[in-house]
Amino acid sequence: QVQLVESGGGLVQPGGSLRLSCSASGFTLDRYTIGWFRQAPGKEREGVSCLSRSDGSSWYRDSVKGRFTISRDNASNTEYLQMNNLKPEDTAVYYCAAGKKPRGLSCYHFMITLLKGGATHWGQGTQVTVSS
Repeated sequence: QVQLVESGGGLVQPGGSLRLSCSASGFTLDRYTIGWFRQAPGKEREGVSCLSRSDGSSWYRDSVKGRFTISRDNASNTEYLQMNNLKPEDTAVYYCAAGKKPRGLSCYHFMITLLKGGATHWGQGTQVTVSS
C-alpha cells in the first residue's frame, strides 16, 4: 500500500520538544520532496518546512525558524521534523506531503503547489498540542 504515515505528535509543555516522523511505504522518498504542513482549528493549512531532494535546500516559515529542523534518512525512508522550544501557537495537526519538485523551483513555491493539489501523497496527520 502506497502511503505516508506521520507519527511523533503529542502533548508537550511550552518550551518542550517533539520530533515528528514521516514514513513512506510502498514507494521510496529519494525521488520526492517532502513538505510539512500544519492546520490549527478554524485556520487554513499552512506550510511549515520543506527539504529539497535535488539540492538539499530548505525552507521554514518565519515563525518556526531557529526552532524547527527538517531532515531526512534515506536508509529508513523517513523524513523528520525536529521541533524545539515549542509554543502554544504551534498547536495544530501536522501533515507531511510528497511531490516531485521540478529543478529550479524553490521549496517555498513547491509548498504552494503541494497545497494546490500537486501532492502525490498526504499523510493522515499527527496532533501536536502545546499547553501547560
